[in-house]
Amino acid sequence: MSEFLVVTGMSGAGRSTAAASLEDLGWFVIDNLPAALIVNMADMVNLPGAEIERVALVIGRGSGSTGSDYLDDLPGLLEALAANSNRVRVLFLDASDDVLIRRYEGTRRRHPLAARGVEESIADERRLLGPVRERADLLIDTGELNTNQLRTRVLEAFGDEGGASSMRTSVVSFGYKFGLPLDVDVVFDCRFLPNPFWLEELRPFSGLDAPVREYVLAQPETKEFLDKVDGLLTGIIPSFEREGKSYLTIALGCTGGRHRSVALAEALGERFRGHGTAVSVFHRDVER
Repeated sequence: MSEFLVVTGMSGAGRSTAAASLEDLGWFVIDNLPAALIVNMADMVNLPGAEIERVALVIGRGSGSTGSDYLDDLPGLLEALAANSNRVRVLFLDASDDVLIRRYEGTRRRHPLAARGVEESIADERRLLGPVRERADLLIDTGELNTNQLRTRVLEAFGDEGGASSMRTSVVSFGYKFGLPLDVDVVFDCRFLPNPFWLEELRPFSGLDAPVREYVLAQPETKEFLDKVDGLLTGIIPSFEREGKSYLTIALGCTGGRHRSVALAEALGERFRGHGTAVSVFHRDVER
């Protein structure tokens, strides 16, 4: 049986970038296939002799149908795909309304549901996609990501499918001053630690650099914090896996997302790898 990944989400949130990244990884990408043909296509892919193993369906506005009708049909399409014993996952791309409005104003593109203004159309689309968002296996908030960062997230999530039956774990660092990520499951606040930003000799560096990393990890509170977080997560990760969760994203935040959270995310990732847990580490705000 082939594996299907449904790539959907808010218009303007990066579906095209995600599709291009998946294509580079060897996925067979189909963009906006009419709703009525999706199940038929899945049947064809599953025929004996078919050599397509991984199919990415990029779904937004369907060809030959109104955008709203197509989105209304999407939950039923997901159920139909899964009913054929296919492995079906959903990647949902999202961003805040303010970000989406700025993107549409910047490109002057017309929103697919633009029966009214852009703001009203975004609200309509968010309402229509609500059930699919709740069904998503992986949610990526693209509001603070550039194209290269989104590509990196997709590559990390879907690039190594050798362990496809296991849950994929990600650790993300971020800065509270740039907003809390929308796409994480567990959040830890690192702002109780001394901030290297206030040391002139450390300010130019990030948590990826040895001087900052050594400073943060040398704090007495750091080891206790990492030990407790490590113990908590190591204990609950197997429970998430037993429940069939495909992705677990853990976020560590500090003020600017450049020093403390970056060093701690790297350290936590190393600990996970030491336990035999496959993990990817991503720093949302380190370049700001």
